[in-house]
Amino acid sequence: MNAVGGSISSSASLFSLGAVRFFNWPLLISSYSSSPSSKTLISTCSSNNQKTLKSITMPQSSSSSASTTQSSAAAPVTPSPSEVAVEATKPKPKPWLIVGLGNPGKMYNGTRHNVGFEMVDAIAEAEGISMSCVSNKAIFGKGLIGNVPVMLAKPQTFMNASGQSVGAIVSYHKIPLKQVLVIFDDLDLPFAKLRLLPKGGHGGHNGMRSVIDHFKGSKDFPRLRIGIGRPPGKMNPVSFVMRAFNKQERQELDFAFQNGIEAVRILLLEGFDKSATFVNSAKYLEQLS
Repeated sequence: MNAVGGSISSSASLFSLGAVRFFNWPLLISSYSSSPSSKTLISTCSSNNQKTLKSITMPQSSSSSASTTQSSAAAPVTPSPSEVAVEATKPKPKPWLIVGLGNPGKMYNGTRHNVGFEMVDAIAEAEGISMSCVSNKAIFGKGLIGNVPVMLAKPQTFMNASGQSVGAIVSYHKIPLKQVLVIFDDLDLPFAKLRLLPKGGHGGHNGMRSVIDHFKGSKDFPRLRIGIGRPPGKMNPVSFVMRAFNKQERQELDFAFQNGIEAVRILLLEGFDKSATFVNSAKYLEQLS
């Protein structure tokens, strides 16, 4: 079973490291049995970017008696009430939610336990999605991958309470669980290896445990695991997952992120099976060896 630092079931020492202030309110890193601050991040997202129905313009036909030396000007044509009604009743496609798990605060930037955050940042940069607002206790962004609407989120509740944020986003936007991709670190995978699965348990990862709890126990949602390797020698896993990457590891991880970006594109545009084949195939894994 996977035991991931910061969300390691067997060790409560990780979340007794002290208080960190984020968005001007204190959050306490807690043990698994404790809960972080219940204060809510104020939403800074706006709905100004919502698409609205625009008037359709069409060229107006000229009459038979009109002069051949004159052209008729194009005039706007307003959709009929029935056309508007049909357009309004068309079901809007539900967006995908892509969540990266991690801990907020500068002291955790670039650590093994925050590769979920880094993967989401890489997706946002590649797809031109701004992560510029806060919603449901998460740094949040909306955009498109291809023609598929997508939401990106990095919960700011600390790892052990990730489900508070993820569950709220899913509930508010009524997103089907089959369209929720959770990205997180995994001690049981070799370093920089990716593994895409359609469902499963938490594997000892308390961030995933929290997400499943807030999905009312449902495990039927896809997840992308990013291998961070095992701690060397007798090093405590809690200490290991809080370590930064060396230069060689960073190069390997950046390569994995690029493949993760491609895997997400395939998932949204071509389906789970093709994406899993790409990520989990022996050919891909050999590239990382």
